[in-house]
Amino acid sequence: MDQTERLFTELLSDHGLELSELQLEQFDAYYRELVDWNERMNLTGITEREQVYVKHFYDSLSLAFHVNMKEVHSIADIGSGAGFPSIPLKIAFPHLRVTIVDSLNKRILFLRHVVETLNLNQVLCVHGRAEEVARASDHRDRYDLVTARAVARLSILNEFCLPFAKTGGLFAAMKGSDPHEEVEDAAFSLSELNGNLIGISAFKLPVEEADRHIISIRKTASTPKKYPRKPGTPLKEPLTKR
Repeated sequence: MDQTERLFTELLSDHGLELSELQLEQFDAYYRELVDWNERMNLTGITEREQVYVKHFYDSLSLAFHVNMKEVHSIADIGSGAGFPSIPLKIAFPHLRVTIVDSLNKRILFLRHVVETLNLNQVLCVHGRAEEVARASDHRDRYDLVTARAVARLSILNEFCLPFAKTGGLFAAMKGSDPHEEVEDAAFSLSELNGNLIGISAFKLPVEEADRHIISIRKTASTPKKYPRKPGTPLKEPLTKR
């Protein structure tokens, strides 16, 4: 175990999360594939080993400090990019059935390669726009937990993500700086999409002490038929009171 892995495991242990030797090997392989593929396509601006482990891996797993992952069986990660937070969560919690949705096929090819290389089962990588994928019966109103990490403002994210959550399920939006203004701006979209704000968890990312926030939203009823709107519309015309 090198210094980076030691720091990583100590930080996780502080939150009661212990990793096996196999899981540490999977994180190491994930890091190596991320850096290798990043030389050919833009996956991340962060490639230094310790920074990847803290700013990507630990940051992704921070969701598990605020959500009881033992009660979560299915998760959808919308706009996953290089696989955050879903791949680290799958490594740490192998029981999860994971669906990753991303609109860029190159990223999906990378993620499928990672899934195969790390020998992860029950992971589906879907190439498509969230607005279209959420219309499919095998994804709509289906998931225990839906996540998105710094993809867009909450008024937009709600329309991307809440249609995937089952009634009673949870949408957890992972944010950096204080999102209270976003939350106020998203009140109308929550009411339209049957979401109920549970709360906002605030904490600091270790080492550099960067701000992190997790917005927790409960899905109270099935998604109204008119949502999500056609691709591109949520970005151009967010669901905010005018």
